[in-house]
Amino acid sequence: MALLADLHNHSCLSPCGSLDLSPRVLAEAAAARGVAVLALTDHNASRNCPAFAFHCRRLGIVPFFGLECTTLEEVHMVCLFAELDAARAFGDHIYSLIMPLPNDPEKTGDQVYVDAQDNIEGELEYFLPSAADIGVDALGPRVAEYGGIIIPAHVDRPAFSMSSQFGVVSPGPWAAVECTRIPPMIFPPPVMGSFRDSPPAVEPKRLDTLGHPLITASDAHCVEHVGRRPFELDTEREELLPRGPGEDADMGALQRALQKRTRQ
Repeated sequence: MALLADLHNHSCLSPCGSLDLSPRVLAEAAAARGVAVLALTDHNASRNCPAFAFHCRRLGIVPFFGLECTTLEEVHMVCLFAELDAARAFGDHIYSLIMPLPNDPEKTGDQVYVDAQDNIEGELEYFLPSAADIGVDALGPRVAEYGGIIIPAHVDRPAFSMSSQFGVVSPGPWAAVECTRIPPMIFPPPVMGSFRDSPPAVEPKRLDTLGHPLITASDAHCVEHVGRRPFELDTEREELLPRGPGEDADMGALQRALQKRTRQ
C-alpha cells in the first residue's frame, strides 16, 4: 500500500515561514492530512529537526531531516538525511557557508528554533535564504559525504530553480526531481515583435527532467499549506523503519521507493 509522502517543508526557523509553524504544528497538521512520510527542510539550517523528530515519532510519522540549500547559483536544492545527527552536522556546515548578512526580523521575519514544547531556544543570526558558498555540482558529493540524498527543488518554478537559473535541469546524482505539477511545464520568455504588434502568445513547454523520478512537495511555509502537494511513495512503513518505530529510517529504502516513481 502506498504511503503519502511530503519531503519539502519549512518551519518557524525559515524567515519566510510562519512563526506559528513550529515542528510540532507541522507534524500534527501533516498527520491530520494523512501524510505518513514527512521531511523538515528549512532554508540553509536544520536546528528545528530535533523537535521535529520527537513529534513525528510521537504521531507515527516516518521522519526525514535536512534543509533546502541555496547554492551559489541561487538554485534551491533539498538535502535529506535519515539520521538526525547527520542532518544537524550538515545544517551547521551549510550555515557556515552562507553570506554573513545579519537577519533583520522586523523586515524579513524571525529565524527561531524551538524545543519539543515550542519554547524558543535561540535565533540564528545570519539571513538564512542567502546563497551558500557551494555550487550545484559540488553540493551532491558533499551531501553524500554526510550520508544524504539530494533533490532539485520546484524545478518548474520561475525563480530559485534549475529552470530559472540554468534554463534546463542539469545532470547530477539526483534521487528525484521535485515539481509543482507532473509533467513539469515551464513558460519560455516571450519573443517580442514590433511596437505595433501585440506580443505573441507564449505556450508552456514540457521541461526535460532527464529521466529522473518525479515527485511533488508542499514546500509549506504556513499551516494552511501543509499537505497540499504530497505524493504516493510505493513502499511499506516496515520497509522504511526496519528496526521499528522510534528508530532512524532506512535511506536505502527511501531511495528504492523513489526509483519506482513516474518519470517523464
